[in-house]
Amino acid sequence: MTRWIWLGLAVLLALAVPAFLGGSELLPRLQRFPPSLLSGLLGMILLCWLINAWRLRLLLGQQGAQLGVVRSVGVLMATEFAICTTPGGSGGPLTLIALLNREGISAARSGAAFAMDQLNDLLFFFCAMLAIAGYAVFNRLGNSQQSMLLGSALMLCAALLVLLAVLRWRRQVMRGNGRVLTRLGMSASRQRRWARKLLRFMHALAEMWRLPKRTLALVFALTCAHWSLRYSVLYFVLQGLGVELSWIPSFLVQMLALSAGQFSLLPGGAGAAELTSATLLAPMVGASTAAAAIVIWRAITYYFYLLAGGPVFVCLLARPLLARWRRQAG
Repeated sequence: MTRWIWLGLAVLLALAVPAFLGGSELLPRLQRFPPSLLSGLLGMILLCWLINAWRLRLLLGQQGAQLGVVRSVGVLMATEFAICTTPGGSGGPLTLIALLNREGISAARSGAAFAMDQLNDLLFFFCAMLAIAGYAVFNRLGNSQQSMLLGSALMLCAALLVLLAVLRWRRQVMRGNGRVLTRLGMSASRQRRWARKLLRFMHALAEMWRLPKRTLALVFALTCAHWSLRYSVLYFVLQGLGVELSWIPSFLVQMLALSAGQFSLLPGGAGAAELTSATLLAPMVGASTAAAAIVIWRAITYYFYLLAGGPVFVCLLARPLLARWRRQAG
């Protein structure tokens, strides 16, 4: 119950930021937004779900082929809903593992698929930063855009360094975790169970690295397609509001805003993402336009995930759990 209260408060905070920023001009600007463009943007999100489902099935190999298109899309929608309703998206991997376990896919393999998915995302953003930096060499960017590029690059480099450090010194990390768990009072037998699970996960991850190069290349191409669509939403929203802003600054605004939301540990980054995007976007397009753009952008990339993914989450995960609890109680 507390979780849903926090989610409600986060959503109210998220709505309060653009409402305060846009003032009385917010509603008229929203009413003038083209409905056809709004439908097209929602269609882009549906296409993103199909692309991500394809990615998941490719990473799972033969087991993914048995999962089916409709089922895999449902799993992705429920997972996205869990990401949007838990601090830092922590419920996403747990939901994915639980749903795939019902399809006969082990937790180690589904966890490895989630990790590979995240690694592909990180690689895409690294390549995007290199491309934008190359663009900045031959085309002068404004001071605000340069600051956003520098901030994005620093965050990405920090994430890559942490990841490389964990992979390079994974044995030391495992030993350190063991010492921490011992101090927390975890029994030796339970520690061994967790160590076995971690080793199975590493083995499954290594198996995915040995997938055919053509498959891995297709997974990365789908990753690029997904994020290019997802990060074009704000650009098209601004176009619909009559503002000519290039794709690169809209990309950087989204990247920094969503990163801030992730670090805030609020469900879906609600509030933090809006505040960060308002701070970055308002000087470029004006306060009222920025407020309207933020409302539409978050409605498509956050609230739509809640509205569409919630019923799927209940059908695939919550309803079977309730049924099992009722059987046990009876």
